[in-house]
Amino acid sequence: MGDIRVGIGGWVFAPWRGIFYPPGLTQARELDYASRHVTSIEINGTFYGAQKPASFRRWRDETPDDFVFSVKGPRYATHRRVLAESGPSIDRFFDSGVLELGAKLGPVLWQFPATTRYDAENFGAFLDLLPREHAGRTIRHVLEARHESFADPDFAALMRRHKVAIALIDAEDQPGFDEPTADFVYARLKRAAEEVATGYEPTALDAWSARARTWAKARDVFIYVINGAKIRAPAGAMALIERLAP
Repeated sequence: MGDIRVGIGGWVFAPWRGIFYPPGLTQARELDYASRHVTSIEINGTFYGAQKPASFRRWRDETPDDFVFSVKGPRYATHRRVLAESGPSIDRFFDSGVLELGAKLGPVLWQFPATTRYDAENFGAFLDLLPREHAGRTIRHVLEARHESFADPDFAALMRRHKVAIALIDAEDQPGFDEPTADFVYARLKRAAEEVATGYEPTALDAWSARARTWAKARDVFIYVINGAKIRAPAGAMALIERLAP
């Protein structure tokens, strides 16, 4: 059986204070608290700019030993027309200190604009640039493709050859690619509704729990309640963790 990780995107979000975070909890302790109520967190800040090595070390040290972070790759690598030119941005990202997370470094998510269309040569060049290991550590990669042109079976075949996962997105305005292409599954749940205490209805959480158990028979699983009514994301993640408990 593979490991199943369930989490949220980031941990600094003011509306969570007094709802997810207890009243009076200082912001400096929010990661410590969050990492003991979910089993993974997707770091979003790396998408917008480089973080300091000291920050990665601090995040590593503030979280439990079995905790895992996923990390967004920088937009400077993905938001360009010629992806073969992304090499310097990818290299800078991996040299920026992200490996200071050590064993807590999970998949790296490469998120492409909704306007980017599938082009086999362009994406093949990008995949060739992704390091399979860095400084002796194995690196897992996942791509979030948001244009319907990626429904091409050739895209899944390309990803399978490179052993890179396709993010499974649960959203009204994005295609949901349910095509395992790597040794892990990466799902981002974006339909949380504010009027539902857990974001997703209990029946929907039951269904995602069942899918996670099925995937875990052959692969590791990462699920993030990531968008929609973000205020409900922690409750949704914790409700899913409860369903997946042995």
